[in-house]
Amino acid sequence: MTGPALWLVRHGETQWSLSGQHTSRTDLPLTERGRQEALSVRDMLAGRGFDLVFSSPMQRARTTAQLAGFEAEVDPDLSEWDYGDLEGLTTAQVRERYPGWTIWKGPWPGGEDDTAVASRADRVLERVRALGQGRCALVFAHGHILRVLTARWTGCPPTYGRLFSLGTATLSVLGWEHGEPAVDHWNVPPNFPPGRPETVPASGTEA
Repeated sequence: MTGPALWLVRHGETQWSLSGQHTSRTDLPLTERGRQEALSVRDMLAGRGFDLVFSSPMQRARTTAQLAGFEAEVDPDLSEWDYGDLEGLTTAQVRERYPGWTIWKGPWPGGEDDTAVASRADRVLERVRALGQGRCALVFAHGHILRVLTARWTGCPPTYGRLFSLGTATLSVLGWEHGEPAVDHWNVPPNFPPGRPETVPASGTEA
């Protein structure tokens, strides 16, 4: 038995995704490059129909959805991992306080732990799986929440999201293999037409 497919789009570039600063509740707009990336996502999704399209409340995700040609329902459960006191810091700056720190190991002072983020991801997956077999959902959100969502889709702990590098404005598809949840496509970058800048590799920090 299988279920619906889930398509994932990480939002386009922001100034902080470019600089490597962790961004959750800071509501940054897309850069001009980020807007161009989102327009290229539209090209990738052109002609495809979805039974459910929803987005993080943050403008960087909502604008990406709009530029990609979709009116998305806002779902707060798709908000980025709340970094708490670490908001706006790079990984190098956080490690000055907490040597060896990663978002997957913590600590998360003033923010969410991995269990809290996984609970939100599980609620999103409940909505998607309720669509039923043969249906398809599309979400626009952020690097870390999408990686946790993918880990939970495959039945793994949220910390397995560390295995899924994810760049800005990339497309991923979660599906099924022999009746088991699987990753069909991952971190597919948008194809810029001539005259548009090329995409940047994933930096290892998310927003």
